[in-house]
Amino acid sequence: MLNIIRSSDKNSIDKLLGARTSTLAEAEAVVRPIIENVRRRGDAALRQYAKRFDKLDLRVTGLTVRREEIRNAYRLVPPGFVPAVRVAAANIRKAARRQLPRAWSSPTRPGVNVGQILRPLERVACYVPGGRFPLPSTVLMSVIPAQEAGVNEVVVTSPRSAPAVLVAADLLGIKKIYRLGGSHAVAAFAYGTESVPRVDKIVGPGNRYVAAAKKVVAGDCGIDFIAGPSELVLVAARGNAEWIAADLVAQAEHDPDAVAIFITPSMRLALQVRAASDGIVARLKLPVARQSLTGRGAIIVSRSLREAAELVNRLAPEHLTLFDGATSLLHHVQSAGSIFLGAYSPVAAGDYASGTNHILPTGGAARVRGGLSAVDFVKSISVQRLTSRGLAGLKKSIVTLANTEGLKAHAYSAVTRFADENSDKGPR
Repeated sequence: MLNIIRSSDKNSIDKLLGARTSTLAEAEAVVRPIIENVRRRGDAALRQYAKRFDKLDLRVTGLTVRREEIRNAYRLVPPGFVPAVRVAAANIRKAARRQLPRAWSSPTRPGVNVGQILRPLERVACYVPGGRFPLPSTVLMSVIPAQEAGVNEVVVTSPRSAPAVLVAADLLGIKKIYRLGGSHAVAAFAYGTESVPRVDKIVGPGNRYVAAAKKVVAGDCGIDFIAGPSELVLVAARGNAEWIAADLVAQAEHDPDAVAIFITPSMRLALQVRAASDGIVARLKLPVARQSLTGRGAIIVSRSLREAAELVNRLAPEHLTLFDGATSLLHHVQSAGSIFLGAYSPVAAGDYASGTNHILPTGGAARVRGGLSAVDFVKSISVQRLTSRGLAGLKKSIVTLANTEGLKAHAYSAVTRFADENSDKGPR
């Protein structure tokens, strides 16, 4: 049952905020020797950890999924799966294409032109968890933005790839699907082994050991972000209690540590939503959701909708839903991974098919960034071209600033170009 607390109960609010932040220190201690072992022993270490953690004998199965397994997977997915993937993929692709930055060039003063060019990453690994549920949607969300950014090689890795994952990857044209998961997979792609290529970036969700491994290798390999348990904050002053409860329960069924919080100024609605959520959990027989709602969920009764917005910004949630009547708060929201407006915008739409990405920052990280996008797969490289006239106009500023910093050679590199004006035959 969801616990109802008032926004004036500072201790309970602080406890709720603190409960979302889990330390990775313990997990880091576990994964560091695994990562180092993979760096030293390569494929031999991968075989060892695949057998220990994933119950996979890579000598028998092979490191990558065979083509015949993928063909067989098409016979095992439910009817309508392939068309559903195609609809979702088309929408995700359209959104990713719009996210891409543009190259540009512009003068800042006569003879000085600056701009940026864009270059995609060369190789990316998309991590797809192999837990209780198959996650073909994570394949779409991680692979498509990389493809739209122009990444030359995109690979997928998953310790136990369900048929739906294999089919989704194949429909996107993925050529290599690795049977690797956990921290040893992160290490393999971060540093490379005899059979696994080193990549420029590792993206995708995972358990706390995957998150800890990504944190450890981040200095040597690009990552998207370090994600924890999934989160939803839903705000409403009025609305259908069954719909609100359905969204909270949907969030809670992810994981026992998932966070589902409802904020409302209406005690009456709070009580209705709590009763409805209990009913949904019982009807659908969702023990994990019950555990999550009891342990990490809450209903906060605020003094007003404006105070609800302040609480949202403190929480900086992964998902934020503003139900009808609360959509006006959008202009007050400063931090959220992804926002869903109105009663007909369930988080499930963004999880699968609307086009936005469901790989999002958690644990308050939405204060500093949004979700995964095509931008994460391109490099914006600054470019400048100065004529002699342009450099002459900046020379005094360059020399003054360089000398102030004690960098005499910097100053000289600008001054020397004007030591003999007659020798400069270049364009002006």
